Amino acid sequence: MTELVVRRLLIDLETPFARHWCGGDAFRSALFNALSMSFPVGEQFFIDAVRDGHKALHPDRQAQFADEVRGFIGQEATHRRIHALFNGHLDQQGLANEWAPRAQERMKLFAGADPRHPLAVTAANEHFTALLAEWLLAHPEVLQGAEPRLATMWQWHCAEESEHKNTAFDLYQALGGNHEWRITWFRRITVVFLGDVLRQTVLNLRRDGSLWKWSTWTSAARTLFGKGGLVRETWRPWREYLRPDFHPSQHGTDLSARWLAEHSNAYTPVGAR
Repeated sequence: MTELVVRRLLIDLETPFARHWCGGDAFRSALFNALSMSFPVGEQFFIDAVRDGHKALHPDRQAQFADEVRGFIGQEATHRRIHALFNGHLDQQGLANEWAPRAQERMKLFAGADPRHPLAVTAANEHFTALLAEWLLAHPEVLQGAEPRLATMWQWHCAEESEHKNTAFDLYQALGGNHEWRITWFRRITVVFLGDVLRQTVLNLRRDGSLWKWSTWTSAARTLFGKGGLVRETWRPWREYLRPDFHPSQHGTDLSARWLAEHSNAYTPVGAR
């Protein structure tokens, strides 16, 4: 089992921030803003999926996962709250969140479903967030010049995503979830996630007036496909999820542990799980 610590982030999210808060870069700001827009709704879905999956276990297995599930829920609930505060500033900047309402409509499809299905969806999403987390922690230059409190917020979130990436996957396996459905949902989530993040990022840039600027497109090419770029570095670990013997623990969490150890002044542990 994974020991998960719930942490209270010690940053100010009341003070407004600049529109291009990520080092003055319109594309990177729009991309991270798009991701944040999905988090409050998405994190709630993950919490519900893990809680319901845990309840569906045999009582003996429930005890085995109890501490980890509490830690997972505590961490995700904290992420949900922090990003809701961050998103409030995006609303004030005039950015329209179209991702969250679409996600909420899709989630209605899981009402009354076998708990393994939302767990498989959660495990797939957790793989995506873990890949993003490991990439961002490995490339702190992506946040170079970003407002320090927001850089801390993203790195803290990434560290915890990497830390709890096993939970939904292990619950799915413990409930007898099979490889075929795990991969079916992973492929579906790949299409949905990439479509949603692209659509919301473009919408953010259009609202911002930066969509057709040359600097926006050069930043997009460099951030996604350049040396150390997100797509360039994550497509291979993305594919590894398709293997029958895959487990999230096969991707290390050293960067997460290092960041948490080196930035302990940025948060207060509120519970060890």
